[in-house]
Amino acid sequence: MNIFSNHYLQIILSSVAVYLFLILAVRLFGKKELAQLSVFDLVFILLISNAVQNAMVLGDNSLAGGLIAALALFTINYVIKRLQFRFPGFSKALQGDPVMLVYQGEILESHLKLARITREEVLEAIREHGVPSEKDVDLAILEVDGNISVLSKEFAKKSSHRHKAHKVVRKEN
Repeated sequence: MNIFSNHYLQIILSSVAVYLFLILAVRLFGKKELAQLSVFDLVFILLISNAVQNAMVLGDNSLAGGLIAALALFTINYVIKRLQFRFPGFSKALQGDPVMLVYQGEILESHLKLARITREEVLEAIREHGVPSEKDVDLAILEVDGNISVLSKEFAKKSSHRHKAHKVVRKEN
């Protein structure tokens, strides 16, 4: 008996194959695409989902076919998340490493090239964090989820003042 003779097993295998392909494609084409969606990115995602839908359900537009494909996707997603939690090296291989973009007020051009992110995108993220200039940034990092974290000199001042303000001195009687 051929393993692919069962139509629903084919849907499960196709759905898992599409899921793994899309993870690999997102990993190869850059993590910044995850958090920095433009109109073009949104249209692209919608078209990709439409393009792979038939590949997953193999033309089966029935309720059962759709539910089996969804169940397969939920299952493989759960398995991948468990593997990432249990094996940090697996997680790192899938998600990559954070990339430092700005250090002590200086934009690291070589790191921008590595992350395939433009200077303008970094400056936009800096402004979105309420920091007027890259000169005021202690550290900006492209995180593995595609977001850019920004720590500024002003943040350090606020943090140290807040810490001092919350100190309580107790007197002994």
